[in-house]
Amino acid sequence: MVRAFAPGKCILFGEHAVVYGHPAVAVAIEAGVEVRLEESERWVLDGMNFEPSRHPHIKHIITNVFEYDGSPLKIDINSTLFPAAGLGSSAALSNAMGAALQELIDPSGTVDAIKLARISHSAEAIAQEGRASPTDTAASALGGSVVVSGERLKGINHRFDAELITPEGERNWSIHSAELHPNLAEAWLVLGFTGKGSPTGKMVAGVADLLEKEPAHKEDMLAIANITNAGLAALAAGNLPAVGIAMDACHKRLQNIQVSSPALDLLVNSARPHSFGAKLTGAGGGGCMVALTNNPKRVAEAIEIAGGKPLISRFGTEGVRLID
Repeated sequence: MVRAFAPGKCILFGEHAVVYGHPAVAVAIEAGVEVRLEESERWVLDGMNFEPSRHPHIKHIITNVFEYDGSPLKIDINSTLFPAAGLGSSAALSNAMGAALQELIDPSGTVDAIKLARISHSAEAIAQEGRASPTDTAASALGGSVVVSGERLKGINHRFDAELITPEGERNWSIHSAELHPNLAEAWLVLGFTGKGSPTGKMVAGVADLLEKEPAHKEDMLAIANITNAGLAALAAGNLPAVGIAMDACHKRLQNIQVSSPALDLLVNSARPHSFGAKLTGAGGGGCMVALTNNPKRVAEAIEIAGGKPLISRFGTEGVRLID
């Protein structure tokens, strides 16, 4: 039997603006997905017959990436992420599945995070009808904090480039690792789930429609890009209050482009008195918010009282890995 784990992620800055070529910053969180594989007499997924058509990520990795033709497999998946909440659960599944299958085929005890990020991005594209950003898959594979942009950024560690042919044409990204100051070891992320799924495609399309009808909102996109750059500088300096200010400012701009919701705003407002800053994370419309704090228990309690489901995580955890 082989086991692999890949973390989920949350976006600190840049959601929606990244669609238009601006940078976005994501961090790996402690919750994630574990995949266990062992040979079996038949194909089984979580105790049921494996139906490839219902699991395009897994089918793509087994059939198209590794061209696996060995014995049937018993696949067990355990996730500690909220489902459909914008925390990168499908990307984590793809990374963990890729790492486990690679180890089963060719045992080495090591993983190639960049290779897995590319494999998982291709799986995401298959599952999302040709449209997928590498943000989730890169954050889950590399761990720590990643910056995804439409171009290479100066003064930051470039890791690899990604490209994808989408229905709208070719898309290109540069993926970087952001330096995390030691002060961040003292900080915690507390996520709050509204209980409602985050409809990424619908929210992205809604923003595109808003920008077409009201071009003045393009200023919000430029503002989010500037906030992201300020947030990156604050992260590098370990200035937690400045990171929080950037998070608050980013949430305001996301409200302006109509991707927040009353439930998200309620959770954000409940967390702020005990946090450096708080904002929605991901596409919006539902899903999760995130707060940066040095008092995670108090923030989690406030989120729970406001009707959310809290999840506490260290800041920027390790990426995809094998489990002994």
